[in-house]
Amino acid sequence: MKLIQLPTLDFEQKIQREIEENPALEEGKNSKDEDQQDSQEDYSEDDINIDDYINYDDTPSYKLNSNNSGRLEDKNIPFSSGISFTQHLLSQLKPISLSEKKMKIAEFLVGSIDESGYIRLEIEEIIDDLAFTQNLIVHEDELKEILNIVQDFDPPGVGALSLQECLIIQLRRKKRNKYIDLAIDIIENSFEQFSKKHFEKLMNKYSIEEEQLKEIINLISKLNPKPGGSYSGGGKPIEQVIPDFRISIENDELTLDLNYRNSPVLNISRDYDEMLRGYKLEKNKSKSQKEAIQFIKQKLDSAKWFIDAVKQRQQTLMITMQAIMNYQSEYFLTGDERKIKPMILKDIANEIEMDISTISRVANSKYVDTPYGTKLLKEFFSESMKTTSGEEISTIEIKKILEKVVRNENKRKPETDEKLVKILNEKGYKIARRTVAKYREQLNIPVARLRKEI
Repeated sequence: MKLIQLPTLDFEQKIQREIEENPALEEGKNSKDEDQQDSQEDYSEDDINIDDYINYDDTPSYKLNSNNSGRLEDKNIPFSSGISFTQHLLSQLKPISLSEKKMKIAEFLVGSIDESGYIRLEIEEIIDDLAFTQNLIVHEDELKEILNIVQDFDPPGVGALSLQECLIIQLRRKKRNKYIDLAIDIIENSFEQFSKKHFEKLMNKYSIEEEQLKEIINLISKLNPKPGGSYSGGGKPIEQVIPDFRISIENDELTLDLNYRNSPVLNISRDYDEMLRGYKLEKNKSKSQKEAIQFIKQKLDSAKWFIDAVKQRQQTLMITMQAIMNYQSEYFLTGDERKIKPMILKDIANEIEMDISTISRVANSKYVDTPYGTKLLKEFFSESMKTTSGEEISTIEIKKILEKVVRNENKRKPETDEKLVKILNEKGYKIARRTVAKYREQLNIPVARLRKEI
């Protein structure tokens, strides 16, 4: 089960780690030749059966190492830089002359900055943390002095305690003009009205015209709300999507292939086979030889278990994807998203007689290369809904239509959820307001008030 949920890159790393840790396991040439795979199976299953490892009674068990959480580092993935975001910030502290106490405060503040570039603590909480963790008694004025130094680092906006402060820091770093000054004033003193897009109130309060407010909004929209994300030296790998399957169309029929990187050729080491045979022929077996054969037996058990687990992974992936492809064949043949049928995990689980949790593991982490682009499998799963004519459709279709309606709306007067319900009903989709709100949130579409533009 742990192997099934691994994406391709993680799976390859797991294979390499097993080979490095177990000398009884070898990787053959990466080939899709069936004869080679058959010979691998025959060899691993039959050739090592030397009187069940010399009739040894003490059979060790092998458990798959579960250190698979998160994305594993891969040497082939391009990295953006060699130093971390925190190291980048600390390097800017070096040229600054500070007392030992102030330097500790500054280092603590830098260490508190998250990946987005924020310090998610209140001033009082920082003071308390410094007292408990660093044994430093710091007054508020002293802390703010050091915080101002950190907030002057690059990228602009880093070290802010809130979005409002982050935007103000960035604006103050720009060359001052009438629009910059007014933008700072609005963010400092009318942030709530600005964030809620109460444009009329802002124009009245600051005695400005619509065109002037547009300039200010445009200026603020170009600021970075997550300054940490703009730093390219986070030391994190660039996300690389490698399809686990490929679906192609040949003579109007669908063909499914498993990415060869998911089907490695693994063998049992012949050296270990020969060691066992030599041990069997030895008449007077010493204590050290018995201990050696115990070690060999454990490694062979581990290797055979792992090869079996890899084979089961391949079979499960193919069986699951074949069922999904058959279920959604109309879509895969045409590319028309309206052809995506309502499909839940249970539908596929029942089809191939597997547990729902297994289907979930495959769907949540696997990609398929189709004639219409690379898709995440879970995108094909959705609930069903009936139209006013009684036709059963996928909720995916409803979301696509909702997205289109919002995209084409008048941004000066966006459609409310009630209005969206009415529009969908007119198109034949009977849907409740709370469902529209749920779909809108799933599509990351803000409420009407926050979609308003001028």
